[in-house]
Amino acid sequence: MDSSHRPHRAVTFNQAVENSPSLARLAGLVQDSNDRLKAIESLIPEALRPSVQAGPIDEGVWCLLVSSNAAAAKVRQLLPLIQSRLTGKGWKVTSIRLKILIARK
Repeated sequence: MDSSHRPHRAVTFNQAVENSPSLARLAGLVQDSNDRLKAIESLIPEALRPSVQAGPIDEGVWCLLVSSNAAAAKVRQLLPLIQSRLTGKGWKVTSIRLKILIARK
């Protein structure tokens, strides 16, 4: 049977991850980033927490996504504490980058 005529079969996210090493690696990085954010959440003032999201990880550099320049300025002051907390919990973080999310209208 020609593969172009084979019906498509829906798969769950977990099935897709199990069948794709690259997707499994990506899912692992997303989970790792979310775990890091949970580990440092208590360092971020409660009012600022909704403005901070977990971002990508690339070879020891972790990115935090922030909602505004003002939020970035406040988080930037916390970076030494954040990095210390992460290394204390066993993550190898050479640096933390902040990226400001631009709201689209």
